[in-house]
Amino acid sequence: MTLARRIDQARGAEPADLVLRGGQVLDLVTGAMLKGDVAICGDRIVGTCADYEGRTVIDVTGKILVPGFIDTHLHIESSLVTPFEFDRCVCPRGVTTAICDPHEIANVVGLEGIRYFLEASAETLMDIRVQLSSCVPSTMMETAGAELGADDLVPLMDHPRVIGLAEFMNYPGVIHKDPGCMEKLAAFAGRHIDGHAPLLGGRDLNAYISAGIRTEHEATSAEEAREKLQKGLRVLIREGSVSKDLHALAPLLTEVTAPYMALCTDDRNPLDIAEHGHLDYMIRTLIALGVPPLAVYRAASLSAAEAFGLKDRGQIAPGKRADIVVLDDLADCRAELVICGGKRVDEAGFAARRIIAPVARDSVRAPTVTDRDFRLPGEGRTPVIGILPGKIITEHLTEQIPATGGDRRPDPARDLVRIAVVERHGRNGNIANGFVRGFGLKKGAIASTVCHDHHNIAVVGADYADMALAANRLGQIEGGFVVVSGGEVLAELALPVAGLMSLEPFETVHETLVALRTAARSLGVTLEEPFLQLAFLALPVIPHLKITDHGMVDVDRFAVI
Repeated sequence: MTLARRIDQARGAEPADLVLRGGQVLDLVTGAMLKGDVAICGDRIVGTCADYEGRTVIDVTGKILVPGFIDTHLHIESSLVTPFEFDRCVCPRGVTTAICDPHEIANVVGLEGIRYFLEASAETLMDIRVQLSSCVPSTMMETAGAELGADDLVPLMDHPRVIGLAEFMNYPGVIHKDPGCMEKLAAFAGRHIDGHAPLLGGRDLNAYISAGIRTEHEATSAEEAREKLQKGLRVLIREGSVSKDLHALAPLLTEVTAPYMALCTDDRNPLDIAEHGHLDYMIRTLIALGVPPLAVYRAASLSAAEAFGLKDRGQIAPGKRADIVVLDDLADCRAELVICGGKRVDEAGFAARRIIAPVARDSVRAPTVTDRDFRLPGEGRTPVIGILPGKIITEHLTEQIPATGGDRRPDPARDLVRIAVVERHGRNGNIANGFVRGFGLKKGAIASTVCHDHHNIAVVGADYADMALAANRLGQIEGGFVVVSGGEVLAELALPVAGLMSLEPFETVHETLVALRTAARSLGVTLEEPFLQLAFLALPVIPHLKITDHGMVDVDRFAVI
């Protein structure tokens, strides 16, 4: 009997299954460094602060042991690999729990995508928990591949790997009591509901929180985060590949606030993971910025567990899940050994997993486009999306753009290039055109089917023929990223799983992304992460100006212009 074995191994009446010997444990409650062995029975810690014998003993003399890290909000699809490759990519870095929202794949194929993640989560080494996607589509101002209502989600709410309702992005729908929003909120009342309310404050924030929202990751300033904390929200500090809020929020993370703050990546791709890190990078950076290590490690594990009701983890203590990261140094945060659910994280463990077959193949059903599809009639005062590097919030700019032959053409000299969204789910064939500033692009085009959250084709370019080639090429490779110049494909990454995820190892994806970044820079692109930046220009729930297949969207007015 497992319970009896745990008790016997905890008392030392029989050898523990696994013993970590000789290290010190960082206690996240008192801040003390605890001496003694860590004994593990199955997937549970059964002993600390004492000497133990074990069937297997690992010498960690001179090392520091901390609880496994918990990413409190992310879209695994944004890592551009399957859940299995994501597992292999970040678990060795100490991420033992990931709370994901599969709304990217859900916006393409609906419940089939959510079920894929639920099935995969049962096979990965890391513990993947799922939030049920609340906004599919995010608004009615875009065309997604699926729609999910409360009736679709309720049958899955009691699944053992489901925590609750994922980020409620349609905050205007909550505040103004949209019937569909009210139905979902009522169905999940009393359960965890994740928030998403950029720049919301005052009475509107009060109303949003009163609807049952518990956590929020969209704060981009310490002032915004402080108000949200003071009104009862748990604030998740985010550092993704585009949305980078860590430096702005670091001053707010102290030993006083740490129990109510946690860490998340939201959207982070293999380039950043390989070259900088994941939650380990956030931990290193926060400590380097002067945040007390105790506050940082609390936010990375114990506070995260508490915020999402995961009472079985977040501390190296008897009875807790055996998620342990072995470090040389707290400030450096480089995992030397990771134990996840009592198992050593290594290639043998990854090789033993049962791999679930991918879903959502052949999902790109866009019309074939020509250069004429990217013309924009009219002239004069023209709305322009202004990119703010490191943020998914954009500026709503206005520029005088004259017409040539009835077309407002791109003007790279003024950093005004065409942005277009092409509906790719085969539902209506919409094509919308506009202008964007901030890419620095001088020629050619880049295109992507990673286009939040509807995941239509987004293409930016200075040349219409190159834009057409890029968009059409995405249909041929089942989605992905493409860089085109002078009628030639310079680089591409195929993402055949829903147009979002590769079937290749993450190392291969990383290498291909390096080539794509180089190709994009050859066009003049100055952004560090142009493809994910492009993806967020089509998300109509993030202020201030965006574009979908319906047209340019004034997010402040929540209306298509």
